[in-house]
Amino acid sequence: MPPANQATRQRILMTAMELFWEKGFNSTSISDILSRSQLHSGSLYHFFPGKQDLLVGVLEFYRDGIRENLLDPAWKGVDDPIERIFALLNGYRIQLVLTDCTYGCPIGNLALEIHEPDPKVRELLAANFTNWSRAIEECLQNAGPRIGAVDPRALSEFVLTVMEGAIMQARTYRDLGCFDRNVSMLRNYFALLEDQARQNEGKVS
Repeated sequence: MPPANQATRQRILMTAMELFWEKGFNSTSISDILSRSQLHSGSLYHFFPGKQDLLVGVLEFYRDGIRENLLDPAWKGVDDPIERIFALLNGYRIQLVLTDCTYGCPIGNLALEIHEPDPKVRELLAANFTNWSRAIEECLQNAGPRIGAVDPRALSEFVLTVMEGAIMQARTYRDLGCFDRNVSMLRNYFALLEDQARQNEGKVS
């Protein structure tokens, strides 16, 4: 694709992504996207025949850019695998602070809003959740025996559940404390796992 066409497509995608996050998918119109992007309808329809195609493009962008756009910035300068988990969660906390607790996880928002997604959209929503939890699972595997014989996949899915639920409550109550209390309980749980693993190691030795 020529650079100019690629830039136009990217501009449309970024505009749609912003509006889907701000207003929701159903409340965002093609006119909204054209107005904010300052492009003609022909340019948009050339790349995306309909709003559903835009949604697919946005979800693919999130899926393909998770490391570059989410993980790497959160983990910069953080080497400890357990602390990487909490550094990632802290990134969501920062967004809640900056938006007075109106920020929501983009994938979580779309998953809740689109009750009966078509198979392609559902597949992409699932892929985004899977990529996120696998990144956490990788941290857990790198932690090795520190957390004992815990199922890393199940624990990574639990961390995802805590993140999504904590954000949802913070947004509903407009209270950052909801997020902080959930994350604090999660950190306490990790501390218990590490303490139990140390005790078990002492019994063996």
